[in-house]
Amino acid sequence: MTLRLFFHNDELKANVEVLECTPQDNEFAVVLRATIFHPQGGGQPCDTGWIGESQVLRVVQEPKRIVHYVSQPVHPGMVQVQVDEQRRQFNTRMHSAGHLIGHFGETRGWVPVKAHHWPGEGRVSFKPGDSPQELDVDSLQSGIDHWIAADLPRLVSLREGSREIGFGELPAYGCGGTHVKRLKELGNVTIASLSQKKGMLSVHYDVD
Repeated sequence: MTLRLFFHNDELKANVEVLECTPQDNEFAVVLRATIFHPQGGGQPCDTGWIGESQVLRVVQEPKRIVHYVSQPVHPGMVQVQVDEQRRQFNTRMHSAGHLIGHFGETRGWVPVKAHHWPGEGRVSFKPGDSPQELDVDSLQSGIDHWIAADLPRLVSLREGSREIGFGELPAYGCGGTHVKRLKELGNVTIASLSQKKGMLSVHYDVD
């Protein structure tokens, strides 16, 4: 089982051990003992960066390990790894903004069921709860802006192998993604549109 260092800290550089490197088509599949690279999953794109001098092209979660697909082979043993900071920051902001949208929907009786935090495709989907209220772009934007202005801090807890992420007094969500330390790091979150189809509500958003 690959140890997920990003569960515990936000470091973008680390010295880790390469366990294996296997050729696959035009790439090489690398398994590390521990990783700072977030794999694609939970609605969040994967990190990219470098393992030694080899570029990390994509990172995939398998049942018992995380596999890093790189551009050239790396040797087993200790190596320095580095995450692409700009990509990580953007993905982190998108994911955190998605949490806030989920929280606001819940205050209006909607239950978040799915999220997609990709560039240009930000979306949180809800199903109706017991007493869903009508939502509009302005009220949602105002609610998100209020929480960001309050600069609520990130709270992380690990319980029986599961990880929960919360911001200030907002309820925590079970989540394996990356998140800002404080909400002002989000910058501008824009609620682009809301749409409803077959009872489901979708909120489309972006950050800049």
